[in-house]
Amino acid sequence: MTNSLADSWASEPLGRVAAPVREQVADRLRSAITGLQLKPGQRLVERELMEQLGVSRTTVREAIRELSSEGLVTVVPQKGAIVSRPTRSEAEDLYEVRATLESLIVQRFIERGTDPEISDLRRATAHYRKVTEEHSDDMRGVLAAKDGIYAVLIAGARSEPLRQLIEQIQARVHVLRAASLSHPGRAMEAVEEMEAIAAAVAKRDAPLATALYAAHVRRAARTALADFDD
Repeated sequence: MTNSLADSWASEPLGRVAAPVREQVADRLRSAITGLQLKPGQRLVERELMEQLGVSRTTVREAIRELSSEGLVTVVPQKGAIVSRPTRSEAEDLYEVRATLESLIVQRFIERGTDPEISDLRRATAHYRKVTEEHSDDMRGVLAAKDGIYAVLIAGARSEPLRQLIEQIQARVHVLRAASLSHPGRAMEAVEEMEAIAAAVAKRDAPLATALYAAHVRRAARTALADFDD
């Protein structure tokens, strides 16, 4: 894997917008990490970031500190910042948290979601199948389509605490999700699992929908964790 940012990620200098510069830098890097342009273990060299984004060293350090607090970046003494690479135990815990939180979101969606939102969920699931079937080699596109399902569920759940909690871990599991879906056959299995979940939601069968969702996350966990060394 290359250690040069320029070889893996190129970004235009920041423009003048209302958000603080530190926040803009953090957003750019967060997007590059969750979009798999910057991969686990990639070094984030301050000088290269300063040159690409046209910002000061202080701004870069503030942005890296913010991403470090989110678990996306790890600062190694004497070596600098790298894109975080979760350990096996961390990945196991992240998936268990996902299984619990997202199952609860499904339950709240069933309790609070409207019929039009259930139709939105069907459309998002159909779009996910279409993208996966037609662009299976575009993992960023597949993940974006699946994120569309999450967006519908979170909106219909109408729970700000749950939304905040899931957003805190979604970025950290994004790379793990990509690893899972990249396994042969897993992407279409995931589509079928999400379709079964959407069907249970449409019937407002909370016990079945939440059980299917937890099983979906744990199946993804087994696939992703197969890539870790014991």
